[in-house]
Amino acid sequence: MKPIESISVFDMLKIGVGPSSSHTLGPWRAGLQFLKLLLNKNAEHKVRHIKVDLYGSLSLTGKGHATDIAIMLGLSGADPVTYPIDQITPEIQRIKKEKTIKMDFAYALTELQGAGLTKRTIAADQLEAATLSFDPALDITFHRSFLDFHPNGMRFTAELEAGKTLEQTYYSIGGGFVVTQERKRGKRKIEALSHFPYPIQKGTELLDFCNQTGLKISEVVRANERSLRSDNEINDGLDQIWATMLDSMYVGCHTEGILPGGLNVARRAFDTHKSLIGDAKYQDSIEWIKAIRGTEVKFRQILKWVSCFALAVNEVNASLGRIVTAPTNGSAGVIPAVMMYYMVIENHDANLEDVRQYLIVAGEIGSLFKKGATISAALGGCQAEIGVSSAMAAGALTELMGGTPAQVLMAAEIAMEHHLGLTCDPIGGLVQIPCIERNAMGAIKAINACEMALDADPTKAKVPLDKVIATMWETAQDMTTKYKETSTGGLAIQVNISDC
Repeated sequence: MKPIESISVFDMLKIGVGPSSSHTLGPWRAGLQFLKLLLNKNAEHKVRHIKVDLYGSLSLTGKGHATDIAIMLGLSGADPVTYPIDQITPEIQRIKKEKTIKMDFAYALTELQGAGLTKRTIAADQLEAATLSFDPALDITFHRSFLDFHPNGMRFTAELEAGKTLEQTYYSIGGGFVVTQERKRGKRKIEALSHFPYPIQKGTELLDFCNQTGLKISEVVRANERSLRSDNEINDGLDQIWATMLDSMYVGCHTEGILPGGLNVARRAFDTHKSLIGDAKYQDSIEWIKAIRGTEVKFRQILKWVSCFALAVNEVNASLGRIVTAPTNGSAGVIPAVMMYYMVIENHDANLEDVRQYLIVAGEIGSLFKKGATISAALGGCQAEIGVSSAMAAGALTELMGGTPAQVLMAAEIAMEHHLGLTCDPIGGLVQIPCIERNAMGAIKAINACEMALDADPTKAKVPLDKVIATMWETAQDMTTKYKETSTGGLAIQVNISDC
């Protein structure tokens, strides 16, 4: 019998760097995984040269998604959660100019030791960094061919002393998740989380647990999280996620100019925000929330505010800023925009407890899609990104609005039902057109789906959540490859970079 895959909320919502979870964060983490492999083989001082081969979607849209940059940062040993954004460009320029890479193993060792995956007892700060010759133009190769296991494949090869080599192939399967074909890490993860008190694979199982216990979805999921960490740790983690989301909205709304990449896309959140906020005074993001609550909130302004929040996040994402993968980078704006809508429009008394409740429910709904379908645009098109994030936001908002567990799942179903078949065809391979606007559309759909579910009787629903998840996966399998994050179809070929 296949074991139930238990996924933590903190796996679904991860702090990282834009512009793509599968093409940036995943390869970054793969670089770190390779450093860990070298450590476990006691080979960190035996490395003479490293080269990386990228395949399929990682190759076809890798330049636009900063995959090569992510690879270099991962091999440098940088932590994607804390590495200073303003140091990314100078460090990449240094690597290209000097044609060397400094592999710092400290963070990789700390992660290994924290997970109990190494017997090495040396302190991280005592581990000597290695400097290797590395020319990105020669040592990172983009192949148009696809590997069989997954469209996002990458192979790391280390040439060691005495003519030996160490090779590993990784697959970035969406949302920053990285696996090897053998899925050894996945097996360990399943075993580590097998003690969840409420093991959930499908929406029906989640609903059954709620009905049996009388608990809300957020309470069931928190009980599972408690098997991994304390309530204080859960709250601290969720608070850090929200702080990053809020900061990305704040930064995006207060930054003007042109996005990098060559499309000359103008940032739009700045002007929209300026017209909405008026002469309100504030000093930081917390005061900003209070200021927004005092603005005019007619229907038109509500639409603009929600769109503004979503655009802001994904403009930060498009410029290699720090955002929360929710469940992917390309769809990072939907969940914070809908939560912000609740805080500044729907409930002026909303606080961190509401935020935590919302994030927990959102994370659980996202995990249902990952288990039953995919959150990778390279496998499922944009329905796997914006569609899933809209479903996550819709369900989470529904619980905050007093909806029953059945209504929560109904809202998630409605949101996804109206994203089925959405293609991923980014112009120039950049997470900009149509990706940024799609976050605004996904957020608005989520709010609408919530309201429809709250007014409905879930017992009369014709399409259960599990059925729409299965349909999404079937649609993904039927979708032609050119609409799966390859930039070989749709808008990506109808609109040339020169047109922009």
